[in-house]
Parts: sequence; structure tokens; C-alpha cells
Amino acid sequence: MPVSTAAGHPYQALTPDVVQDALASIGLYGDGRQMALSSYENRVYQLHLEDSSVVVAKFYRPGRWSEVQILEEHAFAAELMAAEIPMVGPLLVQGQTLHHFGGFAFSVSPSRGGRAPELDDPDVLEWVGRFLARIHTVGEGKPFAVRPALDLQTFGIDSREWLLAHDKVPLDVQSAWEKASAVALDLIATSALCIRATGLKGLKPLARDDETDDEQPTDALRSLRLHGDCHPGNILWTPLEAPASSLPGPHFVDLDDARMGPAVQDLWMLLSGDRQQRTRQLGALVDGYEQFRRFDRRELALIEPLRTLRLIHYSAWLARRWSDPIFAINFPWFGSSDYWTGQVQMLHEQIEAMQEVPLLV
Repeated sequence: MPVSTAAGHPYQALTPDVVQDALASIGLYGDGRQMALSSYENRVYQLHLEDSSVVVAKFYRPGRWSEVQILEEHAFAAELMAAEIPMVGPLLVQGQTLHHFGGFAFSVSPSRGGRAPELDDPDVLEWVGRFLARIHTVGEGKPFAVRPALDLQTFGIDSREWLLAHDKVPLDVQSAWEKASAVALDLIATSALCIRATGLKGLKPLARDDETDDEQPTDALRSLRLHGDCHPGNILWTPLEAPASSLPGPHFVDLDDARMGPAVQDLWMLLSGDRQQRTRQLGALVDGYEQFRRFDRRELALIEPLRTLRLIHYSAWLARRWSDPIFAINFPWFGSSDYWTGQVQMLHEQIEAMQEVPLLV
């Protein structure tokens, strides 16, 4: 059921009573305790139930994904959990994982605790790398049928054109940002190795190859189902000293951005610091990763292009969501001339980074 646009923004109608009633509609009765969790694209709540269990309810932003696309995400999560990978996926309630109430689509997952992973610890990175390899092994089993790919067109070109068409870049910075973003996207599109793009018309599909670990890779890079947004906030870490009832190590959450793309997309967002630090971190990740599957070193040349695409896409995402009051509250710095001047500077830095020698492991 569509949400009424008279509410002003998609979530104005999602009151605490509606959240409780939504769960009650599928037989889950809350005891009144409800806490909003950090989420901007969707609305996510931790709820205590009358049977003393704790669940997390996720209300999907209306109009972002189709029901078929959401169910494809749920199916991927189910595959990962069936492979004993610590992915926190939706529960099967009354025979289904996706439910509807009051114009909202929602799912319910078990509540899992954990802290941010210590990404300066090589043992932690190696552990995360092992599970990323296992996620990708499942992910390459078959492609997504309806979820989109991570590509130059949707992340870069479409985002840039939307920002300019809707006058989201202040006039005093617009010319500089327009030029810098065009140079950056041209560089991505014409890079010798990059993501197999042609001009500014978007990416060609990343074809899978069937070589074994002992064979030389062909020209095509692998494209597989990814987590897609594997930043540290989407990994819950349970330390070794935790109670025996808690499985130690990483737990992956939030497949909302799962899509087709190169494996390195799920690695580069875990890197930080200067080149030496990033090289050391990447080495630990790949050491763990290659305990389960080969990592194609050619994908290291995609790190900076992918970072650049995310930079442009992120600005467009914020601008597209600005009518939602939670964005103005949490991102008060967005949209000013200072913000866009900073984006121009970062684009220039990315243009330089994309012309440097890629990280080596």
C-alpha cells in the first residue's frame, strides 16, 4: 500500500504506536520498550517483546526498492546463513520475511550485540577477510536477477546529472564541481584497467570467468553478489572474551545495498590512514581472504575509482533525501558552499589518486 504523500515525508506516519501495531499484526507483541537505531535510509528499531526476546524491526523507505528486490536481498541473506556465515538476516515469521502494515514494508531480525571492529589489529582484519571470502563464494553462485549493479552510470553519471539538473550545487562552486566531477568520471571511464567502461555511457557488465586458481586470469573481471556497503558500522564485533553463548568474531548486518560488483568493493571501505597503513590493512584482509578463495590483484586498481564513485553518489543521496527531516538534523553541514568546496578538493585528490600506482599486496 502506498504511503500518503500528505504526511510531508515518507516516515511521518511511522509513529511508535504504528511500529508496535505492525509487529502485533504478525504475532509479535512488544512490552512497550522501543529504541530507534542509527539508520537514515530506512527506519530501524530495537524492540523488547512480551516473551523477553529482543528483535530489530526494519521499515524500508517507500519507493526505494521494489518488493521483488527486497526479497532477493532476503534470499541472499538466507543463503549466507545456511552456509554458516554470521550474517544477521530477517526472520521467517508466519511463513515470510517481508511484511506490510500501514503502507510500510518491514522485516524483523534477531537482535545481535557487538562493538566496532578494531581495524588496526591484523588478526581482526584477517578474520574479517576470511568471512568476506566466504560471503563472496556464496555470492558468485548465481547473479542477482533484479537488484542493480555497482556501475559508473548509476553511481557516477546519474548522480552528477541529477545534482546539476536540480541546482543542488551553489552557483559560486557549481562550475568548479562540474569540471572536477567530469574529469573524475572521464578518468574512471577511460582507465586502462578500471571497470571495463566505455566513454561516459556506463559500465559494461563485469563478466565472470571460469579459471581455476592455477590458471592465469582472463581479461574479464568477476562480478558477484556483494554486501555492497561493507563499512565498519555494518560489522558487529564480538570479542573473544565474550560469554560462551555469543559467537566471537564479526557479524555482518544490513544487506540493503547488496548488488553485483567486483569483490574489492567489500574490502576497500575497511581501509583508512596513509598509504602505508592502508597497504598493511589490505595485506591482512587479503591474507584472510585467500585462505578460502583467490583474490584477483587486478581489482586493486578499482579501489580509487570506486571511492570516487561513492563520493559523488553520497552527495546525490544526501540531496535526494533532504526532504526527510532526519537528514537536516544529522547532516547540518550538507549543502553549503563550504561543503561543495570541500567536495571539489576531494575530487581533485581522487583524480590524483586514480593516476597513482594502485596499492600492492
